[in-house]
Amino acid sequence: MERFRECDVCPEMIVIPPGAFMMGAIPGESRNPYDFYGEGATGRKRGPDEINIMPSEHPRHRVEIDIPYAMARNEITHREWMHCVDDGACTHKPDHRVLTPEGYRDLGPDHPVVNISFLDIQDYVDWLNGRVGADVYRLPTEAEWEYAARAGTTTRFAQGSDLTSDQANFSGRATEKLRGMPLPDLVSRYGPVPVGALDAANSWGLRHMSGNVAEFTLSCDHHVHLGLPTSSAYLEHTRARRPCERIVAKGGDYGSTMDSLRPARRYRPTIDRRRDFWGFRILRVFEKENR
Repeated sequence: MERFRECDVCPEMIVIPPGAFMMGAIPGESRNPYDFYGEGATGRKRGPDEINIMPSEHPRHRVEIDIPYAMARNEITHREWMHCVDDGACTHKPDHRVLTPEGYRDLGPDHPVVNISFLDIQDYVDWLNGRVGADVYRLPTEAEWEYAARAGTTTRFAQGSDLTSDQANFSGRATEKLRGMPLPDLVSRYGPVPVGALDAANSWGLRHMSGNVAEFTLSCDHHVHLGLPTSSAYLEHTRARRPCERIVAKGGDYGSTMDSLRPARRYRPTIDRRRDFWGFRILRVFEKENR
């Protein structure tokens, strides 16, 4: 995959190949045995033969990627965020630590930036576009994010049916509790790792699309998939709904169960929410005739 960095403070980008994909989950893909989601949820534990369908991950549908783009190889780091702060463009200087069972832990410059909100990110996007002199950087829509996360795969995760703790940063303890069985090979790190840590890349070279920190997208929240046919339709829909109170976030985080790291999984934070498990990565759009 082609990689580039457009300016000295710009994130490293990977050009995403054109194509189409099936967005959303296959029925029964989730291993969460509890009926917690959707209208009429009972909270009960399903039987072993019952199919789990999380309404927010359906209907599964084909999406053509008709806007050429590149995606940041990594989650935006604290170092990259602070370039924007130092330039006076980002007004929010985030608390760069996480709360663990042993107390607060300080993070380093190559950890993903945390404790920033969707609204804060708009300052970073504006600054980055100013540095390159064009309106080409933005957050990905949820369709663009999921296409890049899947990297041409249709399995539960881009790496296959399961993840190891070497492939993604998630909570082994929470996964054991959800599944109701011991999983001694899984690790709980209680915080993000530097973006270059672990064997965490999918086949397109994008790192930590599953786990580490969950990632904000550009898309406004809706309780089920819209079933739109193209990535441009998803972009047009979310622009038409602005401003929205909640957005879609993807990817799961270091405190999530393995199940929550599936590319199909969706979250709905408010646009002003700052937490030590939320972060983001950036997208760069190309003109169709140039790529």
